[in-house]
Amino acid sequence: MLFRAQRFFSYCPSKPRSPLLKLLVGVLGLALLLVLVAVGLVVGLGMLLFAAVRRLMRPTAAKARAEAGVIEGEFVEVRKAGTPLGLR
Repeated sequence: MLFRAQRFFSYCPSKPRSPLLKLLVGVLGLALLLVLVAVGLVVGLGMLLFAAVRRLMRPTAAKARAEAGVIEGEFVEVRKAGTPLGLR
């Protein structure tokens, strides 16, 4: 079993000897590469178009306006009130 696996993974197909066949295989490989790139571009552009349409169609939520004297933000309590600054 080990011998067959080694033989399977070490297989290297040879290039055709005929120059015309070599050219045909090369052109076929380039055509396959171009098709794969084109399909990838179409899929990527479709995803971008879908995201743009979805963003445009989604209703926007109205932002609540803050009062004049209120500053919005987050805070962190550095020390609790009533605790001494020294050692415990």
